[in-house]
Amino acid sequence: MIRRRVLVHGIVQGVGFRFSARREAERLGVAGWVRNRRGGVVEAEVEGEEASVAAMLDWLATGPPGAIVERTDVSAREPSGERGFRIAQ
Repeated sequence: MIRRRVLVHGIVQGVGFRFSARREAERLGVAGWVRNRRGGVVEAEVEGEEASVAAMLDWLATGPPGAIVERTDVSAREPSGERGFRIAQ
């Protein structure tokens, strides 16, 4: 199990990014959360098997239709055993 924190920069708010991310996370079977931050950035933490987390990171680097992802900043975190994927405040 691995966990990654991701900051997604670009046009990523107001395009359904968080809801699409939750749907993709559920499809991939990863846990964690996603939220909007000030300054137009989306922040997420993703936990699961390495291949599934890598697939989610790839998705976050593209986002849903309508998003324009300029870059993602990824850092490692300690897995917490979290279950499910939620939209956080």
